[in-house]
Amino acid sequence: MNAATISVNLIALAALLGAAFKDKEKTGQALRLAVRSLVGMLPMVLTIIIIIGVMLEFVTTQIIQDLLGEESGFFGILTAAVIGSLMHIPAILAFPLAASLLEGGAAAGTVAGFIASLTMIGVVTFPVEVKELGVKMTLLRNGLGFLFALAIALLMGVLL
Repeated sequence: MNAATISVNLIALAALLGAAFKDKEKTGQALRLAVRSLVGMLPMVLTIIIIIGVMLEFVTTQIIQDLLGEESGFFGILTAAVIGSLMHIPAILAFPLAASLLEGGAAAGTVAGFIASLTMIGVVTFPVEVKELGVKMTLLRNGLGFLFALAIALLMGVLL
């Protein structure tokens, strides 16, 4: 563990102890709720982790470098943004995948575009959005989300 991880863990522990000191009952309720939520999410999380692990086993670093590396240019950013748009996984699980892509040779800006499109675009949730927001608003939100994901990727590519 690095120093940042240790610091975050210590802060979380201090906050938990402070909450328990202030109100043991509410803190206990919150912890029980958190454990129930974790147990409920565990099957989905494990399934996604296994799928990502298997997928990364078949996708070589050469493929990652060719499709998403520095030399892929705007095509790599576009590819990552489209893939992110189509995937429906919690962002918290996308970060380990993003780290694996970076380790495999993907460009930082491309991975930023992947994460941005994953969190801002809802292809899977499109029918629900159309029902609740209407076609025009759904297309506008997703279209702007895609453009912003591309802009973020380009900006991060320059900055990183």
